Amino acid sequence: MDELYKQNARIVYHFLYARCKDAALSEDLMQETFLQAIQSIERYDGSCKISTWLCQIAKHLLYQHWAKNNHMQLVELDEMLKADDNTEHQAMEMLELSCVWDKLQSLSDDMRQVVELRALSDLSYREIGDMLGRSENWARVTFYRAKMILMKEVQYGENEL
Repeated sequence: MDELYKQNARIVYHFLYARCKDAALSEDLMQETFLQAIQSIERYDGSCKISTWLCQIAKHLLYQHWAKNNHMQLVELDEMLKADDNTEHQAMEMLELSCVWDKLQSLSDDMRQVVELRALSDLSYREIGDMLGRSENWARVTFYRAKMILMKEVQYGENEL
């Protein structure tokens, strides 16, 4: 297991950091990833690279962290509105990001994963396809379709305001 850690810790850390841009959180979640991997190593079936399996564990841990701390976004927005040096424009940008995040959560699992891997982790379509056990073209088409759905939903939401 020590060898597994040495070979993959850096990959998992960078995967997490690319998504959350928080070094401390990435480090904590990386450690938790390896702890969970040790506890569930019997479930690794060898159908993908071990680094892919570890990144999947890391991704789920990050999602759990975000879900538990979702209320923090509202607190941050409230603090922005109270701050003297912040503008209404910044608050509107935060609301728009929150709206897009909510709409992203309503996409199918495949679409959401592809969008997150492309937009948050800056992975190529080939890397996304490899990670998810699909083709590069599938990743490209899935991202495009998800983008179109999100654009329509955001435009529809703006028309309601």
